[in-house]
Amino acid sequence: MRVPLSWLREYVDLPTTESGRDVQTKLIAVGLEVETVERVGDGLKGPLVVGQVLTIEELEGFKKPIRFCTVDVGDANGTGEPQEIVCGARNFSVGDKVVVVLPGAVLPGDFKIAARKTYGKTSHGMICSGDELGMGDDGSGGIIVLPPEHEVGTDAIELLELVDEVLDIAVTPDRGYCLSMRGVARETATAYGLPLRDPALLDVPPPNSAGYPVQVSDPMGCDRFTARTVTGLEPGARTPLWMQRRLQKAGMRPVSLAVDITNYVMLELGQPLHAYDRTSVDGPIGVRRANPGEKLTTLDGSKRVLDAADLVITDNRGPIGLAGVMGGANTEIAGAATDSETGRLSGTTDVVIEAAHFDALSIARTARRHKLSSEAAKRFERGVDPEAASAAAQRTVDLLVLLAGGTAEEGVTEIVTPRGPRTITVSADHPDKVAGVAYGRETVVRRLQQVGCDVYGQDELVVTVPSWRPDLSEPNDLAEEVIRLEGYENLPATLPKPPAGRGLTERQRLHRRVGRVLAGAGYVEALNYPFTGSHVLDQLGIEPDDPRRAAVTLVNPLSDEEPDLRTTLIPGLLNALRRNYGRGTHDLALFETGPVFRATGDEQPASRLVVDRRPTDDEIASLDASLPQQPRRAAVVLAGAREQAGWWGGGYPATWADAVEAGRTVAREAGVELIIRQDQHAPFHPGRCAALLAVADGEEILVGNAGELHPRVIKTLALPERTCAMEIDLDRLERAGAGPLRAPQISAFPVATQDVALVVDDTVPAAEVEGALREGAGELLESLRLFDVFTGEQIGAGKKSLAYALRFRAADRTLTAEEASAARDAAVAAAVERTGAALRG
Repeated sequence: MRVPLSWLREYVDLPTTESGRDVQTKLIAVGLEVETVERVGDGLKGPLVVGQVLTIEELEGFKKPIRFCTVDVGDANGTGEPQEIVCGARNFSVGDKVVVVLPGAVLPGDFKIAARKTYGKTSHGMICSGDELGMGDDGSGGIIVLPPEHEVGTDAIELLELVDEVLDIAVTPDRGYCLSMRGVARETATAYGLPLRDPALLDVPPPNSAGYPVQVSDPMGCDRFTARTVTGLEPGARTPLWMQRRLQKAGMRPVSLAVDITNYVMLELGQPLHAYDRTSVDGPIGVRRANPGEKLTTLDGSKRVLDAADLVITDNRGPIGLAGVMGGANTEIAGAATDSETGRLSGTTDVVIEAAHFDALSIARTARRHKLSSEAAKRFERGVDPEAASAAAQRTVDLLVLLAGGTAEEGVTEIVTPRGPRTITVSADHPDKVAGVAYGRETVVRRLQQVGCDVYGQDELVVTVPSWRPDLSEPNDLAEEVIRLEGYENLPATLPKPPAGRGLTERQRLHRRVGRVLAGAGYVEALNYPFTGSHVLDQLGIEPDDPRRAAVTLVNPLSDEEPDLRTTLIPGLLNALRRNYGRGTHDLALFETGPVFRATGDEQPASRLVVDRRPTDDEIASLDASLPQQPRRAAVVLAGAREQAGWWGGGYPATWADAVEAGRTVAREAGVELIIRQDQHAPFHPGRCAALLAVADGEEILVGNAGELHPRVIKTLALPERTCAMEIDLDRLERAGAGPLRAPQISAFPVATQDVALVVDDTVPAAEVEGALREGAGELLESLRLFDVFTGEQIGAGKKSLAYALRFRAADRTLTAEEASAARDAAVAAAVERTGAALRG
């Protein structure tokens, strides 16, 4: 909402010394978001005067039309002689009153005006357009043509109100009443402690049977409809300059007098209005829901197919407007037009004015459904004062009579669905409890009355909420009003005192350790949005029955292409990798930790929790029951070089083994040694995919997968060749862990190393051989590492040789060679028995 300071002063007697910056500070203190203060006409310096065009000479021989004009500017030029000016605009004629800037003046943007020779003539100044004066587009497409009543030589800076300050306020959804001068003026008056001249306090005639006929079929969608009729308007009547300038400063373009008046009253009172050409309306005006398939051409020229939930304004022919959003083209106010043969001026002379109150939710949904954001819809969906409809209609009638020479008909139509006042019962000390400050009853009552509430009672207050504040519905809303008017800056800063002996949980510590260890391994953290779509899973080759297809779909997604919550971290990381690769970074290693969301189908509808007390255990349990599963995951993606080449030696590319090692690195932080087996799992290459297994409660469980992505996935997503990935479930790792990590005990005794090479069938997983060796070696085994895999003619077809390094150590003594060899032999014997291995050599 753009608020000209000069217009605001009409309702509040601000001190003359108060600048826009001062008002901004006051309004911010009472909770309004005043983003900027624009100094309109900043740097403008006269002489800038009203002139009258005396002669126009068309200059020939130039690429564009050029006119040499003489303009009477009175005594403003010091000589009284006509001013000679070159101008390219063509929307004015001899005798027109125009705005002239003379040499020595400075226009906005530090544009200095001086006499200069151009097009073979000397131009002593300029005939100005609205853009050149910083006024914005006035719809003329050229220079400003003033009404003939303004005298030559009049100061145009004052006449056009070119110097002003405009406050740009970002109105939040709960403060819809501030989308009007009336609402901002009320906040300003409260902030300064000054009285308010309410522009809605008008004498309004009571409704009678002579008004224009209106039929409301949906009282829930339209609980108030006021109709007034004005006849005998002058088609050629122009919007006065003061109204044009206020509209322009508020960010609206002047159109025609009738339309400008409805826009002006909307900005003034916050009540959207619409004016119908009475001769174009066929029969009574109606308000109902649209019939499916009905069509309406709106004022923007778009032909729209209506939905059954749309609230529409109708006549005997059908819809003539989208209620609260935009009117229809078939009843549009016709602009003034001159008949070329008779010279007679024609246009709309009789209008029906609509001032109604519509359901906010219905208007918001209609505006979004038709992708049609209008000034009216913006106000209705944030809440409009229903009691202001009659006053807004009366204000519009008064202005049409005053400025357009119309006559107000006596008939007044007002259809109202009866509603009782909204009351809230709140204890007088409730704001004190919320803020932690002792305001006292008198302060609470005074502040609520400033908001517009009627307050009764002593210790228990009964508060009647004003009609323009639909956002006030609970005691905490009233407490917020008291606190903001008393000043948020006056609230004491009190730090909470946490109970001693509490810190991060083991679950939180694991999450942080995983992030640190991956960063230490050279991975860069990428934080991605948790939104996705089914097309992403299609690109990854996820089967229809895969659990990752069980997504949670949002009711109001940020993007229609990503309506679901993610079920895996890999797509977001691949997007980040592709984006960085496209920007020239070809060696990438990214990681992310966070939750994924899996719908089980057993979720219960969520209940709305209260805010004035701690929820009960049952309420918290019901809320938890409405949530999907949210397991925590860690994932990495790699592409390019894992180790750069340099003076230290040759580098090597990232491979599936690096992805597997990332899984091992994460698991070690949970105190888990992973079991690695071959697997087939989308989106990985079927021959380069590893299953990451851990032992929990004596059973092997799958905790993740790692490997190289399938070539089809790489091609579909335009990823670098040989891109690898890993994803692991942190909750399952924690379950498989042995509890909190403990510092290892460093033995003072030497280690005994034994190497073994076992020949097995090439179908036997290395993980199975490793498991057998661990089981057979017993407690003396400290670590086991596969350091070589060999295939060839020496060991026979269909065979492979696995070479392991076994480290033995005792905690209380130095092992003898016989003890180390016996442990190794026991390990080999177990491997032979379980896998059919043979000791090589």
